[in-house]
Amino acid sequence: MTTAQYNQCVDRYSDGVYRFILKNMRDEEKARDVVQDSFEKMWIKVEEISFEKARSYLFTTAYHTMIDSIRKDRKQTPLEDQAINSHSCNNEYSGLKEVLDEALSRLSPDQRSVVMLRDYEGYSYDEIGRITGLSESQVKVYIYRARVFLKNYIGSMDAVL
Repeated sequence: MTTAQYNQCVDRYSDGVYRFILKNMRDEEKARDVVQDSFEKMWIKVEEISFEKARSYLFTTAYHTMIDSIRKDRKQTPLEDQAINSHSCNNEYSGLKEVLDEALSRLSPDQRSVVMLRDYEGYSYDEIGRITGLSESQVKVYIYRARVFLKNYIGSMDAVL
C-alpha cells in the first residue's frame, strides 16, 4: 500500500472505526487511543497490507486493540468501584437512544462487538468472524443471544415510551 492509499484509508475508515470502538468502550478518550493505535499498527505494516484488504485489517486490529484495552482496564478496576445494577429498566422515558445504549452496555464485550459490527457497520457474518477471530457459527450464536437479551431487556416499545 502506498502512502497516498494509507491516507485514503484514514479518510475513509477513521470515522467508522471510531464509532465502532466508541459504542463498545463508551469512553471517547480510550476510543480515540484505540483508533490511533490501530492506524499506527497499520502504518508499521503498510508495505505488507494490500489496499483492498485495508478496511478488514483496520477493523480487526482495532477490535483486538480494544479487547486488550478492556482487559487491561478490567485488571485495574477494583470491584468496589464497579456499579452493580439489577436487570431492570425504570419506567421513566429517557429517550430511545439512551435506552438502547444502556441495553448495549449490559452485553458482554464479545456480544456487543458482533452486534455492532453486524447492525451498525453492516459486516457479513464471515467478515465479523475474520475480524473477531470467531467462527461464523459462533458469530451467529453471539448475535442471536445478544438480540434475545436486548429484546427481553428493552421489552415492548410501550414500556420504553
